[in-house]
Amino acid sequence: MHRTEQRCPISDTFFFAKKLIYKDYYLWHGFCYMNSKNDTIMKTNKLIALAVTLATTLNLLAETTTHVRPITLDEAITLARVQSVNAAVALNELKTAYWEYRTFKADLLPEVNFSATLPSYAKSYNSYQQSDGSYTFVRNNYLQMSGEISIDQNIWFTGGTLSLNSALDFMKQLDGSIYERYMSVPVALTLNQPIFGTNTFKWNRRIEPVRYAEAKANFLSETEEVTLTTINYFFNLLLAKENVGIAKQNLENAEKLYEVAKAKRRMGQISENDVLQLKLNVLNAQSSLTNYESALKSNMFQLRSFLALGEDEELEPILPEGIPSMLVNYQDALDKALANNSFAHNIRRRQLEADYEVAKAKGNLRQINLFAQVGFTGTDQTFEGAYHPLKDNQIVEVGVKIPILDWGKRRGKVKVAQSNREVVQSRLRQETMDFNQNLFILVEQFNNQRAQLEIANEADEIAQQRYKTNVETFMIGRISTLDLNDAQVSKDEARQKHISELFYYWYYYYQLRSLTLWDFEKNTNIDADFEKIIKQ
Repeated sequence: MHRTEQRCPISDTFFFAKKLIYKDYYLWHGFCYMNSKNDTIMKTNKLIALAVTLATTLNLLAETTTHVRPITLDEAITLARVQSVNAAVALNELKTAYWEYRTFKADLLPEVNFSATLPSYAKSYNSYQQSDGSYTFVRNNYLQMSGEISIDQNIWFTGGTLSLNSALDFMKQLDGSIYERYMSVPVALTLNQPIFGTNTFKWNRRIEPVRYAEAKANFLSETEEVTLTTINYFFNLLLAKENVGIAKQNLENAEKLYEVAKAKRRMGQISENDVLQLKLNVLNAQSSLTNYESALKSNMFQLRSFLALGEDEELEPILPEGIPSMLVNYQDALDKALANNSFAHNIRRRQLEADYEVAKAKGNLRQINLFAQVGFTGTDQTFEGAYHPLKDNQIVEVGVKIPILDWGKRRGKVKVAQSNREVVQSRLRQETMDFNQNLFILVEQFNNQRAQLEIANEADEIAQQRYKTNVETFMIGRISTLDLNDAQVSKDEARQKHISELFYYWYYYYQLRSLTLWDFEKNTNIDADFEKIIKQ
């Protein structure tokens, strides 16, 4: 009798599946077994235990890769001023302005120059006019060298250049009658002076110091602007964190109230509509929590990126507690802004540049240049003989270029420059009025913000207490779900309003600092050691 192999009939088996979830990885186990197959069950249990252990280990490793970093507003501002890209850009702009100013100052100092031709060799035909007036070509083959050292000084009050020169030339004929010749200029004083032209040095002495002062003030203002950006990102993260906390608390309360409502519905104490409303509140709370958690991650990434921090740091913003108690006088703030802010230097520089363009256009109406040189010179076949005896060396040249007929071109350029200056003056007047008006509005907003913050703080406390009272009242059936929802919305809005008003207080405060470059807490100028900063 043959023994047939017993197979697993579908009626005697069932399908067993176990799903283990860790993030986006899923492990499925499915098998068919008989009740008598104990060894198969044991193997399956071992696989499940191994998967659970692996998932737990990976979860622990993921938690250890990040760490929570509590951060205050002052700490965030300090980090931003040192590590942010905006701070680095402001520093490089300051360095550029510094070296431009150093270049301008160097133009007013004596300059030592050396120029030379070492050597110049020529072997070619050159045209030569004979005594009868005809031309012929002669062959030259010579070596020439020359050198000159000079001390040059720009004269800022006249716009000319004064030089002290010493030069030596050497020539050696290589064909025909071979000979050597030296020519020396042991000392010569040279003046190159434009007459009736534009004195560029004089105008630069007026413009460049203002430009550099503007750059320094702009660096300080840009540093305060970095602070404003930090405040914006910091409070965005803080508000996102508070919203997540509010959403979690609302979800927890909604779930509890929903459970209570189901029990009261079974007892017939509330309607089905109220139960459905509370269930809808649970779903809305879950949706809000998801949205707020996404916003929290986005705002944390922005602040972390701005502060140049690593992605392994989870920032925990701390709500600022104390605020400085002060009132700012508008006239006092305006005086400090006009004295310290880069805007005042910018106005002055643009006015000077417009005046310079007019002066330059007028200077181009005619061109007269004076060149004069006095000194000594000598020449001989020997090096020593070229310096003894010496003879006088005087050169005077006056170059003139005066337009006889240019169809009003130069006069037209003067009119264009004058018209542009009037446009600049009109714009500067309007910008000054706008600056003063914006500063006035900012001072008023800052002075009123403390009262707004106190109101928001008190409203937050009242709304929190009202919501707690309404929850208790709802539990005993005294109010409807609509009243409870209204209390919850008011509570959330009051908390968000409190944080928003705190943000505006600090934003207005640092914006005032940026415009006036004045520390109102310490009652002193905001300044820096620019030489030390640039050399870092």
